[in-house]
Amino acid sequence: MLRIMRTIILPASLGLGLLSLSACGSHPTQNTDIYNPETNNLPPQQQGASGGLLSFVKGSTASSSAPAANSIQVNAYLWRASLDTLAFMPLVSADPFGGVIITDWYVPPATPNERFKADAYILSQKLTANALTVTVFHQELQDGQWVDVPVDPATASGLEDRILAHAADLQAEAQNTK
Repeated sequence: MLRIMRTIILPASLGLGLLSLSACGSHPTQNTDIYNPETNNLPPQQQGASGGLLSFVKGSTASSSAPAANSIQVNAYLWRASLDTLAFMPLVSADPFGGVIITDWYVPPATPNERFKADAYILSQKLTANALTVTVFHQELQDGQWVDVPVDPATASGLEDRILAHAADLQAEAQNTK
C-alpha cells in the first residue's frame, strides 16, 4: 500500500497541485528576482544585498529597500549552494518561497541497479549548520522493481557539509568583491 502511495497517489496529487498553482497568475511577468541556474548567478540587484538574503516578492522586483509584507526571505548563499551541489541530479522542483529543492531520481552510471533522490530544506535566513536539512532516498532494482533501501546517514550529512562549505565560499567571495 505504501508503495502504491509513493508511486501513484503522491506524484499525482503533487502534479495536480502544481497544475492548479500554475493557473494562479493572471498575466505574465518577467521575474528577475530569482537565481538563474543557466548563468549560475544571482540577479544583480540581489548580489550581496541584505547580508546574503534573497527576497522574493510576488509580482514585483527587488527595487524597493523595504521587504513587502508578503515576501519571504531565503538565505541566498544557502539557496545557490544547494542548487549548485544538487545540480548533478535532475531537478523536479525548486521553491524559493518555501526554501525547498526536490530532485528526481538519479542513477549513477557506475551502478545502474540503484538510484538516489534528495530533498533540501532551507530552514532559516541565517547561514548556520542548522539552517539546512537534506533528506536522501535510495532504491535498488530487485526483480524488476525499485525497492527502498536504508540510506547511510553520512550521505545526507555529507551533502549538507558540501552545501554549507560552498555557501560559506560564496559569501566570502561576495564580501571580497565589495
